[in-house]
Amino acid sequence: MIAVGDELRGRHYTRVNDWSKDELRQALDLADALKEAQRRREDHRLLPGRSLAMIFHKPSARTRVSFEVGMTQLGGHALDLRREDIGLGERETIRDTATVLSRYVDAIMIRTFAQADVDELAEHAAVPVLNGLTDATHPCQALADLMTIRERFGTLSGVRLAYVGDGNNVCRSLMRGASKFGMRFTAATPAGHEPASEALEDTRRVAIQQGGTVELTHDPREAVAGAQAIYTDTWASMGQEAERAARRAEFAGFTVDEQLVALAADDAVVMHCLPAHYGEEIAEDVLYGPRSAAWDQAENRLHAQKALLALVVR
Repeated sequence: MIAVGDELRGRHYTRVNDWSKDELRQALDLADALKEAQRRREDHRLLPGRSLAMIFHKPSARTRVSFEVGMTQLGGHALDLRREDIGLGERETIRDTATVLSRYVDAIMIRTFAQADVDELAEHAAVPVLNGLTDATHPCQALADLMTIRERFGTLSGVRLAYVGDGNNVCRSLMRGASKFGMRFTAATPAGHEPASEALEDTRRVAIQQGGTVELTHDPREAVAGAQAIYTDTWASMGQEAERAARRAEFAGFTVDEQLVALAADDAVVMHCLPAHYGEEIAEDVLYGPRSAAWDQAENRLHAQKALLALVVR
């Protein structure tokens, strides 16, 4: 049976910056071990009889399946709670919901719009709270992304990562994670779509301390030149569907296609957190091409989140 330390028991994971580099590395190492155990069909029921409440205010495919399957593989159980079930912050206050759920379950995962709702839930919950996505952050995705890059290159330090597209929640969390491990991160976005400026200077400072860099540009070709990993995401996130037509025009030239990928390093991989919109942020032949690591990313959501759960659930 895989051994898991107690240092992180009871901890929340609401944003990448909640955890130090060493704590994130502990999660990545455990995720690798759990992935290998699953491949070998070895027993790793580290959370027998434990329960996870999953609160969804946004639709989900990968988040729901990976957390639910993950809890099952760890020997526990997951409950799918929709907005109409619990009325978080509507029919009942967030504090009341946190207090009640803490009496029933061993951890709470929430996928919602406002980061403030996640923070309030974590403030009042007596069990760990994991952020499955907000409009501001996507820390579980970032952990799976770092796992995937480390699998491909054997390290994170010094790896050149180019993010092409909208400076959204995925971009911000990935930038934070990359900085902690000394990666060379560049985000190429259209003007007005850069990642939030209030986080930028602190993230750059952390990156420099670790021997890495964080840069912004409006030229995707500049960002991708020599990159080892090229990452993209949808141009219109959930809740921005009405802006989709306008964003297509604003993001013209930011499609990750064969011509853009050709500027990257010879061993470069292409990443996407999915779902994909072919002909917009990525070309279908690239996502299904030999350089694609997107399907490993999707799988690694399972292993990375199992590691989080195994580390924090008492």
